[in-house]
Amino acid sequence: MGIGATAGAVAVGGLALSANASTGSTSTSTDDGLVFDPDAWTKLTTTVTDTQGTEHSVTYHFWKAVTYVSKPVDATYQSLIVSAPVEIDGTAVDASNAPILLANSIGGYLPSSVADATGVGAGGMGGGMGGGAPTGSAAPSASAAPGANENTNANGGATSSNQLLALAAGYVVIEPGARGRTLKNSAGEYYGTAPAAIVDLKAAVRYVKANKGRIPGDVERIVSAGTSAGGALSALLGASGDSPVYDKDLAAIGAADASDAIFAVGAWCPITDLEHADGAYEWNWGTNVTASTGKTVDQTVSKELRSQFAEYQARLKLRGLNRFGTLTARNYDAYLVKQYLEPSATTYLAALSDSDRETYLAANTFITWSGGRASFTWDGFLTHVGARKKTAPAFDAFDLSAGENNLFGAGTTANRHFTAYSAKNDSTGLSTKRVASDIPAKLDRMNPMYHLVEKVNGSRSKHWWIRLGTNDTDTSHVVSANLAAAAAGLGDEVNHLYYWDQGHGANTDPGDFITWIAKVTGHKKAK
Repeated sequence: MGIGATAGAVAVGGLALSANASTGSTSTSTDDGLVFDPDAWTKLTTTVTDTQGTEHSVTYHFWKAVTYVSKPVDATYQSLIVSAPVEIDGTAVDASNAPILLANSIGGYLPSSVADATGVGAGGMGGGMGGGAPTGSAAPSASAAPGANENTNANGGATSSNQLLALAAGYVVIEPGARGRTLKNSAGEYYGTAPAAIVDLKAAVRYVKANKGRIPGDVERIVSAGTSAGGALSALLGASGDSPVYDKDLAAIGAADASDAIFAVGAWCPITDLEHADGAYEWNWGTNVTASTGKTVDQTVSKELRSQFAEYQARLKLRGLNRFGTLTARNYDAYLVKQYLEPSATTYLAALSDSDRETYLAANTFITWSGGRASFTWDGFLTHVGARKKTAPAFDAFDLSAGENNLFGAGTTANRHFTAYSAKNDSTGLSTKRVASDIPAKLDRMNPMYHLVEKVNGSRSKHWWIRLGTNDTDTSHVVSANLAAAAAGLGDEVNHLYYWDQGHGANTDPGDFITWIAKVTGHKKAK
C-alpha cells in the first residue's frame, strides 16, 4: 500500500519525512501494451520534510501500476509506478529532463509489488509475499535489525525515504515491482527464484528507455536504489547493463527492445556475492558468538570456510582504495579499520558534544581518541559489535533452511544448495552431494562481481553509492568493500562509507545521496 490518502512518516537521520496525498484530476487515457501513456496520471500533493527539518509541499503526477513486459508471468509483480513533480512549494517544476530514481523495495529476495499503489513511496510500505515462505525455509536473511533507522520494511527492503526526498528535489521517481523467491503457481512450481528478480528489474529499465519522450525524466540518467537484497539487485543492475547473459530470460517475458544499462547505483548493505558469502562471513564474524545460541559456531566449519575465502580473495587481485595495495585475507582487517571503520567512528564522535563524547568513550574503552581521530584494533571492533546474527554456513545452510537456498530453488523443489561445500555436507539426506548443473549460470547472473571482475562489462554504471552499518552482521563487511574496490579498480567513481554503530538497513545520510545524484548526473535543481 502506498502513501496515498493517508499520512505516513519515515524516520531518516533523526528527522521525519511526512507525506499526505490528496487526489487531483485524473486523465481517462490508459496504457497500451508497452507504450507508456503520458496522460494517464492522477495529480496528488504530498508534504515532505527534508533532512534539515524544512517542510516542502510537492504536487506531482502519479501513474498507477503499469505492466512493463508484454508476456508477464505475474503482472502483480511485473509492473511499475511513476511519480513526477510538477510543483514544489508553489513553484512550477519541469521534470521532463530530470534524473530518474529507480527505487526498488525488495528485501530477502522476496516478491515486491506496487500493483495497489496509490502514491509515491509505495514500495516502502512492504512488498507482496506471494505464496509465503516454503516449508523448511528460514526467515529471510535480510530482515530489519536494531539500529536500522526504520529504513527497512517488513521484508527487509528499503522504505520510502529516498523516494520522497528525490521527489522534493525535483527528480522523477519510478518504483518497479519484481518477482521473488516464494512465488508458486497452481502446480507448485516456483517462478520467482533466481534470476527472476534481476530479469524483472532489467525489463523495467528497458520499458522506461523504450518510452523516451513519453515517460517523464531523462532516461539516460537512471539511478537505481535498493537495500539489502534490493541493494544487491541495485548493484547487479548497474554492473550488468546490457549483458547478453540475460537476453533469453528477457525475451521470454517480452521485455522491450531497448537498453537496460543504467547511469548510477545506490546500494545499501547489499546481500550479494552469494557463492562466496559463507567464507566471507566466517572470515569476518567467525569468532563472534551467535545471537540465537550465545555460542560460537562449529569452528571446524568456520575455519574451512575462512580458508575458502582466502583463496577467493587472492584470485580477485583487487587493490584497496587510497593506494592500500592488494587486498588479501591477511590484510583485509587492517584495510577495513583504516579505510572505513576508524573514519566512521571519527565522524560519529566528532559530531557529539564534548560531554556525550566523553560518556561514549568511557563506555567504549577499545577506542583511543586523540587529535580529533578515533583509532582501535580489529579485535576490539569485533568485541564491540558482539553477537553475530547467523549460524554457519550463513547463506547455503547444510539443512537448506536459509532464504538463499530458496532463492536457488527450481521447479517444485523449494530449496537447493548452490555451493559445492554445502552440497557435500548436506544434512537433509539428499541423494546427490553435488550442485545442480544449472546453478553456475544462475550464480553468474546474480552476482555483480561476475560483471566487474570475471567478465568486465563496459556498459556498467560508472557511479557507485554504497553504504553499510558497522554493526550489520547480515553479511560480511568485505562484500561491499570488494564491490567498491572492483568498481574503483575499473576507474569508476565510488562513494562508499560505513555508518558507525548502525545495523542492517541503515540510511543516515539520505540528503547527501540526493545531492550526489545531482552532482553525478549534472542536474541543476529547478529554481
